Amino acid sequence: MPDIHPEKQIAGADSGAPMRVLRQFRVVFNAVKTHFRQVEREAGLGGAQLWALSVIDRQPGIGATVLARELDIHQSTASNLVRALVERGFVSASREGLDRRTVALRVTPEGLAVLRAAPLPFAGVLPDALASLDEATLLRLEQDLGRLIAELAADDEAAQLPLAQL
Repeated sequence: MPDIHPEKQIAGADSGAPMRVLRQFRVVFNAVKTHFRQVEREAGLGGAQLWALSVIDRQPGIGATVLARELDIHQSTASNLVRALVERGFVSASREGLDRRTVALRVTPEGLAVLRAAPLPFAGVLPDALASLDEATLLRLEQDLGRLIAELAADDEAAQLPLAQL
């Protein structure tokens, strides 16, 4: 059986464009990975946890459902992030409301110290960079990446996972 390497197959294409775009993806992924490593080193927790902590700080009393919506992640992923933050003492969770079923999240003084020590942006470099792009560029990216995702036949569920967890 012949030794097949996907990048060699791409390199044999009629144009150098696939390899140039592949290199661009590498640059983006490496920038994201470098930021998450810096977050881990300086703040002592993962990028997704830091982002969640910053949202809880901005919205004291927020619940896990709203947090999941704010982070654009699955509810169970948000619950796991919250559990880890509570276990480490960075977030407190208390039952509130008339029926005491609502859990309100608040950043503890220890969590505030982590936020002060952490590098910006809390949401990560990719969401920050995307937010700085104009609407026309974002629309082109969305359409073009949609075509790429369709070509990959990728699982849409992956959209609900934080990049820091990939």
